[in-house]
Amino acid sequence: MLNRRTVLTSSAALLALSGSGVHILAAAQSAGSPSSAITIGMSLEPPSLDPTANAASSVGEITLYNIYETLTKINADGSVSPLLAESWEVSPDLKTYTFKLRKEARFHNGEPFNAEAVKFSFDRAKAANSTNKDKATFAKLNTDVIDDHTVRITNTDVEPELLFMLGQATAAIVEPKSAAKNASAPTGTGPYQLARWSRGTSLQLKRWDEHPRANQLRIQNATFRFISDPAAQVASLLAGDVDVFPRVSPRSVRQFESNKDYQVIVSGSRAKTILAINNRRKPLNDLRVRQAIAAAIDRRVVIDGAGDGYGAAIGSHYVPGAFGFVDTTGINAYDPEKAIRLLQEAGVKTPLKLRIALPPTPYARQGGIVIASMLAKVGIDAELDNVEWAQWLNNVMGKHQFDMTLISHVEPFDLGNYANPQYYWGYDSEPFQKLFEQIKTATQPAERARLLGSAQRQIAEDSVNAFLYQPQWVTVANKNVRGLWRDMPVFVNDLSTLRWSGAN
Repeated sequence: MLNRRTVLTSSAALLALSGSGVHILAAAQSAGSPSSAITIGMSLEPPSLDPTANAASSVGEITLYNIYETLTKINADGSVSPLLAESWEVSPDLKTYTFKLRKEARFHNGEPFNAEAVKFSFDRAKAANSTNKDKATFAKLNTDVIDDHTVRITNTDVEPELLFMLGQATAAIVEPKSAAKNASAPTGTGPYQLARWSRGTSLQLKRWDEHPRANQLRIQNATFRFISDPAAQVASLLAGDVDVFPRVSPRSVRQFESNKDYQVIVSGSRAKTILAINNRRKPLNDLRVRQAIAAAIDRRVVIDGAGDGYGAAIGSHYVPGAFGFVDTTGINAYDPEKAIRLLQEAGVKTPLKLRIALPPTPYARQGGIVIASMLAKVGIDAELDNVEWAQWLNNVMGKHQFDMTLISHVEPFDLGNYANPQYYWGYDSEPFQKLFEQIKTATQPAERARLLGSAQRQIAEDSVNAFLYQPQWVTVANKNVRGLWRDMPVFVNDLSTLRWSGAN
């Protein structure tokens, strides 16, 4: 069951852990004093700084709303508000959106922000050579310039969540002349600029004082430190080297229990942690084999092992709290005897040898060990293949060179990936594709909810992947940091909301 709570921890626990309590406590207090600088920890370093061309969520965690801006802005509660668009109108058929753009916005290099920049950005996102992970969404959008500060976007489908989607990192508005260099030298309209990137270690942003809202920002300098090891994450917080660590390893929470110098926030999410299965490969293209894999896995054990108990079981690629959610966990319930029987029915000679690609996140590395142990009990010998994030993106997502992979999909509205046979797990179902077409054109909420329920049940019954859990993300921070997001509808570190208590 999801819960949101803030836990404060004791100086006694801090001193017991430090071995040098006076020094560390002093450092924490110093970091908590009124300041214009902040240091944020991240488990993964972004491979690039262009969220419109790279699928890694870590790119948007640094750049969205900081370096780049979007037409709309997603807030911590999941609502949408104006950003680069100051207002909009929607046609009665829900397919045409007319945006009025902010006249005072401009790019870091002095170039104007206007309707042409919006058109360039969205046309670039759907171009034949685009690597935008939401390319399929942009392919359905036609962008027309009405005047310098008015743009009309026409969608071939009805998409009730389009305003939300236009606030995601993939919809960042880029400057045409500099867009090709954004991976390492990003140029946006946001309130911060890249100051320095020490690859492998840290990245620094500085406030752009020419931004229209610069005088409202309390943080002038932000440093992102990349720390993948859970023990090192704890040490960085205790030493005062990191002020905030969003999505810290859940195992870190116990280190801060009852310590008054820290706050711990447990956030809900729209993420789906799954054991993705390559439906193209034999014998994984056999429904019975995929069902056996799902039946061999106890979701609660995975949640405890991979997420330290922070999560809710899911039976499809959809999460509790999302519009149209239905509980499908009973379709592929934990049943090891059934798993053994299904493998026998499929004619699989055991032990069946498979490989699980594990990206470097703690939940994947920890969860992979748990899942391999359970699979072994039904006759599946799963070899764990630890890969770096760039390897995962290239080999698993790009080239489809994998049997299975443990991954958390963080995009809120990505059920449509199951209607794309070219997506990395290779699910090619004409009935699902037709069903999803109906979802896209359904204008009545009740009908759309019914169709979404059917879609969830179908991919559960087809055992496309082994659906595991909806994670809860843990943030540990200095007690004096204010403005932290309580929930995470999207992954972003919005510096504009942050400040130190007592800072003017």
